[in-house]
Amino acid sequence: MDTKIQDIEQRIMSSVANGDSDAMELIYTTYIRYLTAVCSRYILNPEDVKDILQESFIKIFSSIASFSYRGQGSLKGWLTKIVVNDSLKFLSQAKRIDFTELSEAESNIADEEPSMDNVPSSAIFHLIRELPDGYRTIFNLYVVEGKSHKEIASMLNITESTSASQLHRAKTLLASKINKYKHTLETQSR
Repeated sequence: MDTKIQDIEQRIMSSVANGDSDAMELIYTTYIRYLTAVCSRYILNPEDVKDILQESFIKIFSSIASFSYRGQGSLKGWLTKIVVNDSLKFLSQAKRIDFTELSEAESNIADEEPSMDNVPSSAIFHLIRELPDGYRTIFNLYVVEGKSHKEIASMLNITESTSASQLHRAKTLLASKINKYKHTLETQSR
């Protein structure tokens, strides 16, 4: 990253830490759309998303002085982590995440990898949002956030095998939804 841009980012964060409302607004307007998308991967209700983001920005602005800038992407990563953690906390407090272990027979079924040809990313996002909360949460943490089953287990206070089984079920259900979507498109185009 250009040293000049790095210096500007560090000055903005320093200004936020000193209570500069213009710097806070700059951080907010720069990242709100991205963080809304992150939160929306976990939370379905738009009002809940707004509430979580409000709490997240309060946390961000009150603790930005403790943030240690480590170069390009580190601020975005830190902001994402706060929003993901607040989203998980919301789901946990609302007791919306149900986890069930796979039976022996189910665990031996291979994950189906559906063809994604002609399936727009917006449709895939919508289909992921249709997954039950537990499946969607594990899927997003594993596939999108890149967390290991060990990390997910620690974050959600579950076992690694529960994380793996939920991911397996999420992938199976998502594959089914993608195949139905594609079949519907093919039927409509005839």
